[in-house]
Amino acid sequence: KEAMDMDIQFKPSRPHWYERYVQPCVAELLGSTLFIFVGCLSVVEDVEGTGRLQPALAHGLVLGLIIAVLGDI
Repeated sequence: KEAMDMDIQFKPSRPHWYERYVQPCVAELLGSTLFIFVGCLSVVEDVEGTGRLQPALAHGLVLGLIIAVLGDI
């Protein structure tokens, strides 16, 4: 019964070096690349009537997507 009363202290495990150093760098590279790529492609097919709206919407939508996918890293 005494063994059940003891508080068991768990040592939090340290994250692996990949999760700590490589994964955030790869996520940053992927996010920046996608943001710049979609931004450049949104300007290539610029239609007369859209003006600045098309690139602004493309950047905003891709930024929201990047945050949703890579935000927890």
